[in-house]
Amino acid sequence: MKRRVLAFVRAVLRLAPRAGAYARGRAIAFGVLWRRSLQFKVTVSTLALSSAVGLVLGMVLQNQITQRLTDTKRQAAVAQTLQVVRTAENELVGISDQDALADRLQNALKKITSSSSEDQGTAASAAGAFEPVLTAGGVDSTDSAGPITKVPDGLQRFVENNQVAWQINTDTDADGTRTTHLIVGAPVTSTGRPIQLYLLFPMTAEQSTVQTVQNTLLVGGLVLLALLAGIANLVTRQVVRPVRQAAAAAARFAGGELDERLPVTGEDDLSKLAVSYNEMAASIQHQIRQLEEFGTLQRRFTSDVSHELRTPLTTVRMAADVLHASREQFPAGLARSTELLVDELDRFEALLGDLLEISRLDAGVEELAAEFIDVSSIARRAVEQVRVIAGNAETEIELELPEEETLAEIDARRVERILRNLLANAVDHSEGNPVRLTLAANEHAVAITVRDHGVGLRPGEADLVFNRFWRADPSRNRRTGGTGLGLAISHEDARLHGGQLEAWGAPGHGACFRLTLPRKQGEPFEESPLPLVPDDAPATNGHLQIGLPTEYTITIGEMRKEDA
Repeated sequence: MKRRVLAFVRAVLRLAPRAGAYARGRAIAFGVLWRRSLQFKVTVSTLALSSAVGLVLGMVLQNQITQRLTDTKRQAAVAQTLQVVRTAENELVGISDQDALADRLQNALKKITSSSSEDQGTAASAAGAFEPVLTAGGVDSTDSAGPITKVPDGLQRFVENNQVAWQINTDTDADGTRTTHLIVGAPVTSTGRPIQLYLLFPMTAEQSTVQTVQNTLLVGGLVLLALLAGIANLVTRQVVRPVRQAAAAAARFAGGELDERLPVTGEDDLSKLAVSYNEMAASIQHQIRQLEEFGTLQRRFTSDVSHELRTPLTTVRMAADVLHASREQFPAGLARSTELLVDELDRFEALLGDLLEISRLDAGVEELAAEFIDVSSIARRAVEQVRVIAGNAETEIELELPEEETLAEIDARRVERILRNLLANAVDHSEGNPVRLTLAANEHAVAITVRDHGVGLRPGEADLVFNRFWRADPSRNRRTGGTGLGLAISHEDARLHGGQLEAWGAPGHGACFRLTLPRKQGEPFEESPLPLVPDDAPATNGHLQIGLPTEYTITIGEMRKEDA
């Protein structure tokens, strides 16, 4: 036996983890379905509320039926007891002999039992069969007839005080059967000593009736819940189906299918919703097409103007070169004007080139000529190209490159242009402080940061530096003669690679630009090998500046001041 118990316990312990895992899985699936399905949510809510209402209503009905049955049984039993008391009084009149008491009680009990089968009115038929008990002399008296042990002591004390009392009591027979009786007791007053009469009415019929009512309520409640679930599911489906269709149509519309519309049937609220959606979609489609046409015209205008300006610019360039070659023959003021003319023509040519480049990027006609190449060599070439500008600004450019090759599938021309623009921008804002270029790589990405210690960026400017023609301080004199499009083109070049170009800055503490590119085209990366916020970033007065991964920099201290 012990072995069987131990084997059962081991089996339960082995199955417990599986049962727990299955229960957790079902709970998770239920939670997901609850969050995603309005139809399921409404159906389950309807079932839960209906179950609660049905449970309360069933309990109330059961209590009312039980109470009514008990009251009817009690009234009939009391009436029956009063009739039997009169019979017992007639049988026990003049009891005075102590020796004959037990026999007289037995005879009276037989008389009561025999007379119970005769016609005693409607009260007897309502109360049903009973089992009589006669006792004399109190609770501890041995002078009794009938199953006195089934009568509770508390009821006997009430009846001994000449009161008619009743009590429902459950007792266990010798064979272990539990039976519930309604026991009614009354005093017999025609004798010379106190005698009590008790009638035990079985509650079997009433219990059977209550059980039948319970089963009926349970079955009816389950059937009603099933019907309510079906009705709720059907009604909810009629409402949810158009909503799902609208959601699917909105998703297709957002995906570029601008001709997507909802079918309109009837004149109900859902039909009005479909009409409103179709009107909104038509309006958005019209505006999008207008914007596309305007953007196309704008790009075409920029491209055409840039191309048309190249011819007169070439002529002016030739004339300026002739003047510049002969500037030593001119007076000092005229020679200086010739040099300024050549410088501005250089800047004008760079601006035209950037305009053409940005127009091609906007039109989406640019292609990436990617190949595996060492990024360190590109970084060195970019530094050499801005070495003269850095020398004029008395700014030192520091390189921090890995010793081994850093291969990546990139467009060398575009990456070099990005680094050149970042270095030129850093030199222009470094205020003579050193500029550091750092290169690092991991398994999936390569990152380059350009850090300067110049004027920096104010809060909120980190997301503006890549806007076209934006300048942090328009009153500052530029050393590099930039066009205002360099960072915007660099940002588009990084996006064309599937990478990111981000900025961080703090007033008076310089700025840091980070370029992150995938080592292989088409393979995403999760994190950059280099942090955007440098290690020497300021953290004073409890204010910490945090660089976000989407070109945003937020100063927590500043944000709290604004909130305050």
